[in-house]
Amino acid sequence: MAETLPNAEAAASLDKEQCDLLDSLRRGRPAAGQDPVKRSQIIDGARRVFIEKGFEAASMNDITREAGVSKGTIYVYFANKEELFEALIEEERGTIFKNMYDMLDRADDLRQTLVKFGKVLSMKITSARVIQAQRTVIGASDRIPDMGARFYERGPKRGHDKVMEFLNAAIERGMLKIDDVDLAAYQFTELCLAGLFRQCIFAYRTKAPSQEEIDHIVRSGVDMFLKAYGTERLFEEERHQMIALEAKA
Repeated sequence: MAETLPNAEAAASLDKEQCDLLDSLRRGRPAAGQDPVKRSQIIDGARRVFIEKGFEAASMNDITREAGVSKGTIYVYFANKEELFEALIEEERGTIFKNMYDMLDRADDLRQTLVKFGKVLSMKITSARVIQAQRTVIGASDRIPDMGARFYERGPKRGHDKVMEFLNAAIERGMLKIDDVDLAAYQFTELCLAGLFRQCIFAYRTKAPSQEEIDHIVRSGVDMFLKAYGTERLFEEERHQMIALEAKA
C-alpha cells in the first residue's frame, strides 16, 4: 500500500514553513520544486535507496534517513513513494538522454547518421545506470502497471516517435522505401542492440559492451536495415560519394 501524505496529527509536528508548503500541496498548488536544492537532496537519497533495495523493499523511512531530511519534508515535495520514484526516473532520463535525438535532425548522410545515432543509443541503453533503472521499473510495474505504462510513454515511446520522424523524412527524400514505418523503427533499434540488451538486463553480461563491439553490431545492423529498405537513389548517391573519396585519395 502506498505511503501517502501524513495526517493532521503528524502534520502538527512540522515547522511552519513545512506546514505552509504542505497546505499548498493539498490545495492543488504544487510545492515540489520551490526549493530545488532540497528536492535534489531528496531525489539523490531516493536514488541510492532504490538502487540498493529495489522499489518494493524501499520505504519512505529508508529514503528519509539516506536523504538526511525529515519525513514531513519529503511529503511536502512528494505525495508518496511512487511519485518520488517517477520524479527520479524523469530526472535520470533527462540527464542520460538529453539531446541524444538532436543528431537525427542533421541527416545529410543517411548511413552515417544511422550509425552515429545507433552507437549512442546502444551505449546508453546498455550502460549500468540505465540497466539498473530499467530493472527497478520492471520490478515495480508488476504491482503498479500504470507507472510502467507512463515510463514507456515518456521515454521509449517518445524516442520511437523521433526515429519514425527521421525515417519518414528519409522516405520523402527518396532514400528509403518502407511500408510500415512503425515496425521499421522498432527493427532499427533492435538491430542496434542485437544480443546486447537481454544479456545486460538479465546480468548474463556483468560489464557494459565495449565501443568496438557496439561499433561492429551497429554497423552490421545499419547495413542490414538499408539493404532491406534502401532505394536505388540511396545506393547511387553512396556510389558517387565513394568515387569522389577515391579520387581525392
